[in-house]
Amino acid sequence: MEQIYFKDPIYFLLLLLLPLLAIWLKRQKRASLRLSSSEITKAIKPTLRTEASRHLKWLPLITFTLLVIAIARPQSVESEREFNTEGIDIMMCLDISGSMMAEDFQPENRLAVAKEEAKKFIAGRSNDRIGLVVFSRHAYTQCPLTLDYNVLDRLIDNVHIGMIEDGTAIGMALGTATNRLRDSKAKSKIIILITDGENNSGKIDPITAAELAKSFNIKVYAIGVGRGGLVPFPIDDPLMGRRYVQARVDVDEPTLKRIADLTGGLYFRARDPGGLAEIYKKINQLERTEIKVKEYRNYDELFFYPLVGALILFAAWVGLDYLWLIKIP
Repeated sequence: MEQIYFKDPIYFLLLLLLPLLAIWLKRQKRASLRLSSSEITKAIKPTLRTEASRHLKWLPLITFTLLVIAIARPQSVESEREFNTEGIDIMMCLDISGSMMAEDFQPENRLAVAKEEAKKFIAGRSNDRIGLVVFSRHAYTQCPLTLDYNVLDRLIDNVHIGMIEDGTAIGMALGTATNRLRDSKAKSKIIILITDGENNSGKIDPITAAELAKSFNIKVYAIGVGRGGLVPFPIDDPLMGRRYVQARVDVDEPTLKRIADLTGGLYFRARDPGGLAEIYKKINQLERTEIKVKEYRNYDELFFYPLVGALILFAAWVGLDYLWLIKIP
């Protein structure tokens, strides 16, 4: 059901100026012809111009009213409903260190698969606020908590290796995500940590960061990605082009398990794309918190219509008053 709302209704107080405007217009009205006999005025038949002149005084008042309506920002909402639903606040922490270039998650590297599975996870949620922290040597908020999943997806697409100096600051990532969640009113607050290495950067160690998260009732679900052992890494040689070398990157599973245990979360190991997808499905089935949601649909600005109406009436007023009507001095 379509309804009309005003974004800034306080501007309707300007309508209190209408009486003053009417008085001012009356004083500004040009002098009319004075006749000595009422019999003469009775003999004068009203014409189209005299009738127009009599009604002209209303145009400025109507124009002013339409302008007030326009600046009060009328908005159309096709439907509005308030309902209870289940939702949680989730911060995703995504490792973008150089080791995420490993191509043991064929046909893509670890980061590409992690991004795609994260987007699938987001697509499966509804009415949950989700944000994103990216980290390597430092940690940054790529997207604060939001319900706009389209924006979040675009920001995930923009994530790439090399946008932050290389390293793995797991503690800083957890600290940044905790800072984003600490003021949340949701009863259930979760951090999903995705990494393939061990902490070697940052001013906060992972365990201290986990204890901080616990103090704010935030659970951490840690995911270690990578099959383990020697894995292929691409190297772009300026002379020989792209070639691959075998390298070992060990996931610090004891620390990740400790982080999960401290906060009441879980630890998972993803050794391939299918395994990562299954982990996200398990997280998707976690407890939810009932929240009240007010939903609006088909939101449109309508200020243009009264504004155009005001401009048309103003033009009509000027045209009639100064160009068409004959003034009698």
